[in-house]
Amino acid sequence: MSTEPDLADLSAAVLARGGELRAGGTDTTARQRSGVSRGPFTDLDGAGHLRGCTPLPGGGLRIGALTTLAVLAVDPQVRAGWPALAVSAGTAATPQIRAAGTLGGNLLQRNRCCYYRNPHVGCLQKGGTGCPAREGDHHFGVVSGAGPCVAPHPSTLAMALLTYDAEAEIHGESPRGVADLYGDGDRLFRTDHLLPPESILTAVLLPPPLPGERAACHRAISRAHAEWPLVEATARVALDGSTITHAAVAAGGVARVPLRLTEVEAALVGREATPAVLAAAAATVLARCRPLPKTGYKATLFRDTVLEALEQAVGPAVAG
Repeated sequence: MSTEPDLADLSAAVLARGGELRAGGTDTTARQRSGVSRGPFTDLDGAGHLRGCTPLPGGGLRIGALTTLAVLAVDPQVRAGWPALAVSAGTAATPQIRAAGTLGGNLLQRNRCCYYRNPHVGCLQKGGTGCPAREGDHHFGVVSGAGPCVAPHPSTLAMALLTYDAEAEIHGESPRGVADLYGDGDRLFRTDHLLPPESILTAVLLPPPLPGERAACHRAISRAHAEWPLVEATARVALDGSTITHAAVAAGGVARVPLRLTEVEAALVGREATPAVLAAAAATVLARCRPLPKTGYKATLFRDTVLEALEQAVGPAVAG
């Protein structure tokens, strides 16, 4: 009879051996093959209790960190109560990646900058002293809040979870907001999240959905499938007739961290869901844009992607 590994032992192994934890392996394997990461890797795969979705008292949901994106995309509880998360999981990457990639791995993955992924090029993320992308190829870089590193955060699920005010459950610690995994981005020039290597993300905790809420996701990509989005956005709204009573909006692909767009939300709540109101709310994101020389195109793409998500969320009967 097999026994599941003790999480404290796995954490201690990382402290003793160095290296990093490995979940589904879709990101770590790619980095290992390229020579960017050499391990050692401590596997979480045997921790079966970190899989699956469990209802919480009061109507919330606990999702184990090893739950795959493929499972998230079709889980009836997720689809009914937190549809933006299901859609985000179902549109990420490829079917093969979704079958192996996990919720926790998606939240804690490393960025996709071509300089970081090249073992022959030094950069801040690998302990170097500069960011070659800043003066080189940063066509896919940030458009908001550029710090020492200009690679956008790659997690689609983090963006969706921000709109649900989800919490991250860490082994041996109190839950914290998903946003707290990343901070404001100023400290993310040597890593892509703020957890120490030995910390184990065990689950994500979702609060109950709002009655009658609507949600939508929109991605701007350069081809239909298997492509990292240039910009993506998630919008949740609740309506009383045509009046917006609640809004939660987030974006990805534009900054070092997934962004909660409070300025968009403030421009929506209490107003009629008309095309003009939605357009004006989406346009507020332009004030936070500070493009790099090659990411100026992302400013208007950022605005338009947010607008598309808002229009899809409120629906044509209201926004039209």
